[in-house]
Amino acid sequence: MPSFILLLELALIAIVFAGLPLAYLWTRPGYSFFQRLNWVLVFMTFDLIVFGAFTRLTDSGLGCPDWPGCYGNSNPLHALVDIKQAEHLLPDGPVTVMKAWIEMIHRYLAMTVGMLILVQVGVAFSKLKSLGRGPLLGSLGLLLLVCVQGAFGAWTVTLKLQPIIVSLHLILALFLLAALTAYAQQVWVEKNSTVRTLRVRPVSGCLWLFAFATLFCQIFLGAWVSTNYAVLACPDFPTCLGSAWPETNWQEGFTLWRQLGLNAQGEYISPVALQTIHWTHRLFACLALLILSFLSWKVLRQSSAATEGLHRFARLLLGLLVLQIITGVSNVVFQWPLVAALLHTAGSAALVFCMVRISYWTSWKRL
Repeated sequence: MPSFILLLELALIAIVFAGLPLAYLWTRPGYSFFQRLNWVLVFMTFDLIVFGAFTRLTDSGLGCPDWPGCYGNSNPLHALVDIKQAEHLLPDGPVTVMKAWIEMIHRYLAMTVGMLILVQVGVAFSKLKSLGRGPLLGSLGLLLLVCVQGAFGAWTVTLKLQPIIVSLHLILALFLLAALTAYAQQVWVEKNSTVRTLRVRPVSGCLWLFAFATLFCQIFLGAWVSTNYAVLACPDFPTCLGSAWPETNWQEGFTLWRQLGLNAQGEYISPVALQTIHWTHRLFACLALLILSFLSWKVLRQSSAATEGLHRFARLLLGLLVLQIITGVSNVVFQWPLVAALLHTAGSAALVFCMVRISYWTSWKRL
């Protein structure tokens, strides 16, 4: 059980970190503070996802093997004795000074996002009379979501990087990014305002939802590859170990509740199961590429001045798909370089952001 002093120190760190973007927002002209805060939250969450990928890819997820602090302290400086001792016992182990700092910075960023959402709830509450309950209820939903995400962050450490927990931790982070983006792009109209925003909605809601669900399935498969360290299970491209259809073991590869590196029986997971995980991600990537490209093509066929912003996001979507292909292939051909792996995760987050922005123009009356 974390001590009160530890929680207080972590809360003060979160307040300081959150105070930096808040101070910046107060000095910026233009949009209202509420609108700027909402978009800063989107930006901060995107950064958090990328830094979380950096934490995982540098094997820093257990850099501090307890939670929420580091050996019961709010920062690695106060835990240097314990960290040095663990590093001396296992020089190639999960605990080093650098990994501890990477892990704690990731937690600080997560606490900052949580603190900013608390500020968002407060601002939405202050606007209850002018904007109604919609913004407040939405913000409370975001607060609940970030608390669930925090719980998965804790389980990631306490369950020693169990693949399904780490994968769901990433999926929830992307879902939080999607929810924050959807919240930020809302046009909250005051109750007494006579102005109503009219939008052209040329995108089929059913097609968008199908593409969005496909994207999240593909991201989960990518997370499952990464958290099981199956990226190099197929070290060649486009074949896998020289085969157009490698040997597979679906049951072992997709048994979700198991420890890292082990199968359901507690034995070391087989190479066949790992290549099954990798190969599934590749195959589903073809389907995701086809569906998302089709969505972009349908959007770009619409030609009117009112869809100019929509066209920008459709072209961005196509560009991001190309980036994902390049970085995905690079991960295999160049043996999982850190830069390509980070860009692959960042590209996934950017695709989610882009899809939510496109949803602004969706109509659920179109088939």
